[in-house]
Formats: sequence, structure tokens, C-alpha cells
Amino acid sequence: MGEWLQKLIPHKLKYRLFAAFFLLILLPFGILNVYNFQRIESVIQEKISDQSHEQLKNLQRTLQDQISIAFKALIFLEQDTVVRNLLKTPDADRLLENKDVMEEKFKGINNSFFLYNPSVYFTLLDLHGHVYTSYQPNATLDYEALRQSRWFDETLQKGTPYQWVPNDDNYLFSDLSRSATLLSLYGVLRDSQHKPYGLARVSIDYSYWFKSILNNSSGGQEYFLMTGGGEPVAQGADSEQLSAEVMEQIVASKEPEGYLIDSSSEALINYSYMESLDWYIANRIPSAILFDDLYTLKQQYFLTFFLFIIAFILIAFMIAYGFTRPLSHMQKKMREAVRMDLNIRLPEKRYKGEVLELANTFNTMLADMNGLIRRLKAEEREKDAVHFQMLLAQLNPHFLLNTLNTMKWIALRNEQDEIAEMSMSLGKLLETSLNADVDLIHLRDEMELIRAYIYIQQMRYNHRFSIQYEYDESIEYALVPKLALQPLIENAIQHGIAHMTEGGNIQIRIYKHEEHSLVIEVQDNGVGCEQSSALQNGRKRKGIGLKNIKERLRLLFKDKGSLYIESSENGTLVRLQFPFLLSRPFQAEDSEL
Repeated sequence: MGEWLQKLIPHKLKYRLFAAFFLLILLPFGILNVYNFQRIESVIQEKISDQSHEQLKNLQRTLQDQISIAFKALIFLEQDTVVRNLLKTPDADRLLENKDVMEEKFKGINNSFFLYNPSVYFTLLDLHGHVYTSYQPNATLDYEALRQSRWFDETLQKGTPYQWVPNDDNYLFSDLSRSATLLSLYGVLRDSQHKPYGLARVSIDYSYWFKSILNNSSGGQEYFLMTGGGEPVAQGADSEQLSAEVMEQIVASKEPEGYLIDSSSEALINYSYMESLDWYIANRIPSAILFDDLYTLKQQYFLTFFLFIIAFILIAFMIAYGFTRPLSHMQKKMREAVRMDLNIRLPEKRYKGEVLELANTFNTMLADMNGLIRRLKAEEREKDAVHFQMLLAQLNPHFLLNTLNTMKWIALRNEQDEIAEMSMSLGKLLETSLNADVDLIHLRDEMELIRAYIYIQQMRYNHRFSIQYEYDESIEYALVPKLALQPLIENAIQHGIAHMTEGGNIQIRIYKHEEHSLVIEVQDNGVGCEQSSALQNGRKRKGIGLKNIKERLRLLFKDKGSLYIESSENGTLVRLQFPFLLSRPFQAEDSEL
């Protein structure tokens, strides 16, 4: 049975094309004709539903954009220094000027953020009894009533910076808006110390927005907004509300999007859920719009189908004999090219016409790819070298600035000769850092540099800390990254010891781990990273030491180097681990053996 089926399956590409044409096109078409009309009707519904869902998603995105811009406007008001100063310290003698300034701010925000949708309204309250608005209210503004609003109280009590209220009562003058409710963002304005200095309300007249954005909609579709519980919120112009039965079906579906058929109105209902507001946005398409195009669609379908059959037959006869054989040969060569790392070429003399151009292009592509791979490898090596030197060079100005400041402080405080000794220590460090030809140095040399650096810091901090060294002399010729310890000790001093008046201690431990790794540990008994960061809020320039060390370990040792940090209230431990490399210096007596 299996052999009989194998004989029926064609092996030549030209025969397979015809077999595929019959099995995949002609035969399915004959079967589908039995229920073609019902299927076409279903396809129309699905297609129009998909298109409608795209429109619903666009509307949803537009509303989300308005919400996002409203939030950005709130952030802008909170970060504006003029607004902050007016709300924090209002001048009772210049209230009118303050209102003019605030109105200009509101106009600027509307012109910047809501140029194409002016139906956004701002309310700002300070904590001193003043209210600023960008609109004309429907009633006289009462500061205490606004201050004790349920939404402001909830925002303050919850401790959240803001909250959205989708059904806020309309407080606008009737000439501005006739909508029943507004979509409002209530927020608390806080300063850099998280202390509130004002309250803000940014409202969007979503009913007006909804109707205005649908003015240009075509196709007889009607759009609706309703809550997650099925209550109507807004609708397009001249649209009738959805029936209660349809709303119940949408809510009961619990799906983010979908469609259903409303038998009472003979219409297709599409809906999409907006989780951020717990709203549904839906549209209704009358059945007349759906099936008026059915006849046209059937004509286009059959015409396209028969044209496709004719075109397929003609093209198959034209290219089957002249194209399938070169393609098979080219396919074989492509497999060989993959197996031989692109080192293969097609014989161009065997082809003509378009196939020859294709072969030429294929050979050129392989040659270009080989050249590109070589250039990329060379550029990668050069980039790594330049990147490493750049990272190493970052340490020089960083440490030089701190050292020069230390020298200045000592010179001003004491009139002693300590500056000369510090200059010598600084010279050792600079001489080593400026030697860009060496990336790894002996541990003994690194420790000499560290002692010079610690001498400088001891002078700077007036011997407020002690230091302990723990390492075996048998590893003094181990290779370590140049100036790898200095940033660790600098962090221990600046972020731990510097905040202590006395009793500071730094321990440097160096040892072998499992015969294959060298471990360097720097531990201090300072205040820890978290408390140090809180004490250094005013620092403008971010530290680069630890990040520099990580990058150098990656470039030197790839995935075999690591940097580990453990911090607590009792101090910080930083551990470097990388391959153990021992390089004893050449000695004259060795050469005589």
C-alpha cells in the first residue's frame, strides 16, 4: 500500500506544481461551492469585524494617548518651578498677578499638549486657600469644598501620587460642556522631599472628544462607550443606545474583544475592553451595510479565481522546464555553501538570462559576506582594544581631581612638608596609569601603588581609619589588572569610612581559590551603601569605579572574571575573582643554568 502511494506522488517539481494546483485549488473549490454563500457571509462578518476592531483599537489608543498626555501635563505642573513657588508661597498682595501667571501656564500646556483637543481643564489648589482654574465653572468656586472633595481625600489617604476618576461630576459652565460626567485625574503635588504643597485635577471631556473624533466616521457605523457593568457612558452623534440585552451579553462574555449579532436590530456589534478605565468601546454595523457588498464580493471572488487559474497555467508552462532544473542545481550549491562556510561559487558559464544574473548575484553575495565577516572580526578586536584603553583612561582624571583637592586642603590646614610626600605617592599612581602598554601587573607592584594611595587618603582623613593587609608572599608575582584595587578602596573610604568620625577599618585579603582563581576582597566597617547613598543625595557626578572594573574584567577574562558586592549596616564587602596567573620575573642566575 505504501509503495503504491509512493508511485502516485510525483517527484519532479513541474509535476508537483500541477498536482498542488489540482489538490489545493480545484478540488477544494468544488467542495466549497456547496456552502459558498454561507461561508462568504461569515468571511464578510469576520473581515468587517476585524476592521472594526482595528478602528476600536485606534479609538482606544487615542483615548489612552489623551490620558497619557493628561498625566504628563500633571507631571509638568508638578515639576514647573514657577507653579511650585506660586503654590508654596502665594503673595497675598499679588493674587491677581498669580492668577494671570497660572492662566498663562495653563494656556501653554494646552497649546503644547492638547493642540488638537482643547477639551481639557485644569484645577490647582494650594494649601493656603487659593484656587486656580483654566475654565469657567458652573458655580462659584469654594476652596474648602474642593479641598474636602472625596477624590482629593482618597488620594491623600492612600498615599498614591494620583488616581483616575472616570465618572467625575461635570463642574464646567454649560457653554463649555453639556456632558454629564468628566474623566478626571486627581493628584497630589509634592516637592523633592515628598511633602505635598498642592492638589491638582486634570479633567477630560471625553463625551465631547468621543463625538468630535467620530464626526468624520463613515460607513453608517455607530459607536458607544459604556462601563464594565454595562452602563452607558457616551455615544456618537445621533446614535441610539445599545439594548440592555446586548450590553448584558458583552459584559457576560468577559473577553477583551469580540463580536456578536444583535437580532433585534439586525446588526453586527463589535466591542473592545479598556482595562485602565474599566470601560467598553463598541460599534454597531447594520446588516444592510454588511450584505450590500456580498454580491460585489462574489463577483470579484470568482473573477479573481479564474484569472488566477489561467495565470497559473501559463506561468507554470513557461517556467517549469526552463527554471526548475537550474533551481535544483542552485539549491544543491546553497546547501554546500552552508556546509563549507560560504567558501563555494556557482559555475556562471552554465546559465543564461535571469538565472545567470541570479548566479552572479549569489556569488557576489557570498564574496561580500566573507569580506564582511573578516572586517567585522578585525573591527571587533580593534573595538575591544580601544574600549579597554578608554575604560582605563577614565580612572586618571577621576582620581586626580580628588587627590589635588586633598593636597589643597592639607596645604591650607597645616603648613607642613606632607605635600611633598603626597606628591611622590601621586606620581607613582599617575606613572602607572599613564603606561597604556601594560594591562596586567604583579600583585607586589599593585600593592605598592595601593600603599601610596592609602597614604594620601590617610592624610586627607587625618588617620581616621586603619588598614590591614592579608596575603601570602608566595603570590606576590600573580598578575592582576592594573589599578584594580584603587577604586575598591576609594569606594570603601568615600561610601563607608568618610561618614565615620573615628574607628574606621579596611581589610584587604588576597588568596588563591581552588588553585585556579585569585580572589581579592576589600571589606570595611562603614555605614553601608544604602545609608551612604542617602547621605550623598547632593552628589552631581556619578561614580564610575565599579562599573569600570566590571568592564575591564569582562574584556580581560570574558566570563571568568566576576565582581561581587555585599553591603549591610555594618559595612561593605567587595570581592574580585579572576583566573590565577603567576609570572615570576626573569633572574640572571636562571640563564646560567
